[in-house]
Amino acid sequence: MVPYNAPIADMRFVLKDLGLLGQVQQLHGGEEITPDLVEAVLEEAGKLARDVLAPINHAGDRQHSRLENGVVRTPDGYAEAYRAYVEGGWNSVPFEADYGGQDLPWTIATAVQEMWQSANLAFGLCPILNQGAVEALQAHGSEAQKQLYLPRMISGEWTGTMNLTEPQAGSDLSQVKTRAERREDHYRIRGQKIYITYGEHDLAENIVHLVLARCDDAPEGVKGISLFIVPKFLPDETGAPGQRNDVRCVSLERKLGINGSPTCVMAYGDDEGAVGYLVGEENRGLEYMFTMMNNARLAVGVQGLAAVERAYQQARDYARERRQGRAIDGTYPAAIIRHADIRRMLMTMRAYSEAMRALILDAMLMQDTARRHPEESYRLYAKRRVGVLTPVVKGWCTDMAVELTSMGVQVHGGMGYIEETGAAQHFRDSRILPIYEGTNGIQANDLVGRKLIRDGGEAIGEYIDELHALINGLNERGGEDMAIIRRQLALAVDHLDNATGHLLEHGAENPDAAHGAAAYYMRLFGLTAGGAMMARAAIVAQDKLDGGGEEIDRGFYEAKLATALFYAENILPLSAGLVTPIARGPASLRAIPDEAL
Repeated sequence: MVPYNAPIADMRFVLKDLGLLGQVQQLHGGEEITPDLVEAVLEEAGKLARDVLAPINHAGDRQHSRLENGVVRTPDGYAEAYRAYVEGGWNSVPFEADYGGQDLPWTIATAVQEMWQSANLAFGLCPILNQGAVEALQAHGSEAQKQLYLPRMISGEWTGTMNLTEPQAGSDLSQVKTRAERREDHYRIRGQKIYITYGEHDLAENIVHLVLARCDDAPEGVKGISLFIVPKFLPDETGAPGQRNDVRCVSLERKLGINGSPTCVMAYGDDEGAVGYLVGEENRGLEYMFTMMNNARLAVGVQGLAAVERAYQQARDYARERRQGRAIDGTYPAAIIRHADIRRMLMTMRAYSEAMRALILDAMLMQDTARRHPEESYRLYAKRRVGVLTPVVKGWCTDMAVELTSMGVQVHGGMGYIEETGAAQHFRDSRILPIYEGTNGIQANDLVGRKLIRDGGEAIGEYIDELHALINGLNERGGEDMAIIRRQLALAVDHLDNATGHLLEHGAENPDAAHGAAAYYMRLFGLTAGGAMMARAAIVAQDKLDGGGEEIDRGFYEAKLATALFYAENILPLSAGLVTPIARGPASLRAIPDEAL
C-alpha cells in the first residue's frame, strides 16, 4: 500500500491563505493561535499519522477486531498506536482547559482529525465517538459528573461511546425499549444496543457508555427517552476503575469495511442490572444526545474527505508508476497518468477533496465563532450557518466519498479490485459513511424540512446572498480563467436559488415534493458550496501569482488556480442536471404501486 502523507500544504493554504486562521485569532482565546503554533501542530500530527497509524491500517483491515471469551482484541499495533496518540496529548486538543484540554479551536482540531481518519479510518473512529461523548457531558452533565469523567475522557485515558439504536428501532429512536429503573442515587439499565462503535476494546482502561433508555413511567415516543452514563467499570472513591458493571459485548458485527473497528452488540443488565447515572433531567435524553450527534455528523463529513484524500494519494502515486498504453506524444509504454481519462479521474478526486476541505474548515470556523465570538449577533449568525452546513458536510462529503474512492479503484484498473493493493479498502471503508450517524436521507430531509422550510428559508437565504456577493466580487477580476469560474459559479448559485424558492413554495404543502427532492437539493447545495470555496481559493491564488516575488511557490499556486478552474468547468455544470429532478422528479415517485416495485 502507498504510504500516507498528510496534505499539510493544502491545509495551510485553507487556514492561512483563505484567512480562516486570521478570523480564529479574533475570537476569545484566539490571540494565542499563532501560525507557528499551527504549523507545529500540523507537522507533529502528520508524523503520527504517517509513521504510526497508517502502517497498521491495511493489516488491521485484514486481521479484524475479534471477540475472545468476552474480551475484544483490536488488531495488532492498535493498542500501541493508541498509547502514542494519548501520550502525545492529541485527544485533548479541542477541549476545555478546565478539564485538562488544550482548548485549541475546532478549526485547527479538525485539520488534525482529518489526518487520523485518512491514515487509519477504523482506528480514528474511537477518538470521534469519545469526542462526541465529551461534548455531550460538557453541555449537559452535572458538575460532579464533569469532574469525574471529563479529565479522563479528554486525556484519552478513558473512552466514550454513543448507545442509541436497538434491533427493532433503526433510525426511529421512538422505538427504543431499553429500560431504566430508579434507585436511590442511580438507575438500573436493562436492554440491548446494536452498532456500538468501540463498545468494547483493549485500548483504554475504562469505557464510558452514554445510553438512551426509558424510565418506567416515561411517555411514549421520543419524549420519553433519557440519557445515562453507564461505565464499563464503576469508578471507586478515588475515581479509578472499580467493580465491573453489568454490561458486556455479546457479539461483533461482520462488516463490509472498517474491520479494525469493533462494532458491538451490547447487553445491559443480564444480571442485577447495569448501574447508570442520569445526565440532566429525565425525558430529555434525545435533546442531549443531539449535542453528541451533531458533533459526530460533522466528524463523519471529515471522514468522507479523509477517505477521498487517502484514495487520491494512492491512485495518483500508482498512476505515476504504472506503465501501459501509448501517450499522446507517442511514448510507449507510458505512465498511465499521461492518459486523458486517468487525468480526468485524478483531477476530479483532487478538486473534490480541496473543495470539501475548504468547506469543512469554513464550517468549523463558524462552530468556533458560535462559541467564542464576543458579540451575540455574530454567535447567532454562526450558529445558523453551522446548522445549515452540518447536513451538507455530513451528506455531500460522504456521498462523494463513496463515488470518489470507487474512482480510485478505477484508476488502478484490475489491480484496484485486488485486495493487496489496498485501493479497495478505501472504497469499502467509505461505504458506511453515508449510513451511520443518521443516513444521508435523514441529512437531506433535515436540510430541506428543518433548515429550509421550517426556517422559512432565512438562514439558507442569508447564505445564498453571500454567494451572490462573492460573484459580484469576481466581476471585478480580470482574466479568462476568473471569468469562467465566475460564470459557472453564478449559474450554479442561480440553480440553488431557484431550487430553494421552489421547495419553499411547494414543499410545505406536498411532503413528497420536499422529501423526494431532498437528496438532489443536498447535492446541489454541496456542489455549489464547494464551488464557492474553490472560487475563493482561485482569488487568493491569483493574487499570490500577480503579486510576484521569488518567495512564493508559484507552482503550488498555479496548481490551486488550475484545480479551481477544473472544478468550475467539470463539476459545477453538474448542478444544471439537478434542476429537473428537484422540480419535477417527485411527481413520479408513486406512479408505481408498492407491490409492483
